Amino acid sequence: MTGRAWLAAAMGAAGVAGILAVVLAVVVPAARQPSATAPVGQGQRHSVLPTAPASYLGLYAAGVPGSYAGVTAFTAATGVKPRLVPYYSGWFEPFQARFATMVADDGAVPLVQIDPDGVSVASIAAGRYDTYLRTYAQAVRAYRRPLIVSFGHEMNGDWYSWGSRGTSPRAFVAAWRHLVTIFRREGAENVTWLWTVNVIDDPHYGKVPSPARWWPGSAYVTWVGIDGYYYHPSAAFSSLFGPTIVAVREITSDPILITETAALPSAGQSAKIDDLFAGVRSYGLLGFVWFDVAHPENWQLSSRAALLTFREGARTYRRGR
Repeated sequence: MTGRAWLAAAMGAAGVAGILAVVLAVVVPAARQPSATAPVGQGQRHSVLPTAPASYLGLYAAGVPGSYAGVTAFTAATGVKPRLVPYYSGWFEPFQARFATMVADDGAVPLVQIDPDGVSVASIAAGRYDTYLRTYAQAVRAYRRPLIVSFGHEMNGDWYSWGSRGTSPRAFVAAWRHLVTIFRREGAENVTWLWTVNVIDDPHYGKVPSPARWWPGSAYVTWVGIDGYYYHPSAAFSSLFGPTIVAVREITSDPILITETAALPSAGQSAKIDDLFAGVRSYGLLGFVWFDVAHPENWQLSSRAALLTFREGARTYRRGR
């Protein structure tokens, strides 16, 4: 079981325990201005978040959303104070407003990955879970502060029930649009919608379908997320993420965030950290998310050299804004 498959198994109402990740995000203006109007009843697709370069530096820590201790501990170890803190939310789990408020009070923006584990995606599109979604959307609206929301991440892969093996792209698109529609009808306009795909040249899974068939349409997406990991010393940002960035750019010019990434110690973590910072700058992306996962693969920033490289990379990254 891979790190991401283990993550899905570990999801639940209590959140994800035992995981530590770092998000370094830089926001750049989109190459294309969003449409001035969205379909009737769909609201606007403009991001409610600022889009100045190097706006976000974030952290995904062990125990969230149940505890903020991991965020504090990682900040102490690296000197990196987050401005974005993500967590994963299983289906039927309510919006964690208390945790989101804690994140906001610490100067960060919460990111919630809502995953339809254990339910039919087609049934979501058909309205079977509308009561749950309306309640969730109402809680998000009441939160009032900016929130990033994703649904069914890595849907172009086949390792999740909502992915290519268990759910058709048509059903996924219908469910995505339905979810966004409900949130907008409930007045939850404080949401930035993040559509998260897997790299198409994956060093672990091999060739993964291009995400185009899962694209919900520009009126339903604000940012694009891409997940990918460094397994080998030969891996480089251009080969790991480049082909997927090209595929995404054929669909949309929306800002791109590397939403999951890490390097095995055997791949040379320090060198890959430098490669990530350089790659994000070179491609003009929003930033990247570093997963510090200890199980099953060892993705942790466990060496002093890796921690120092990340600290210096974050410092020079901020300085280059």
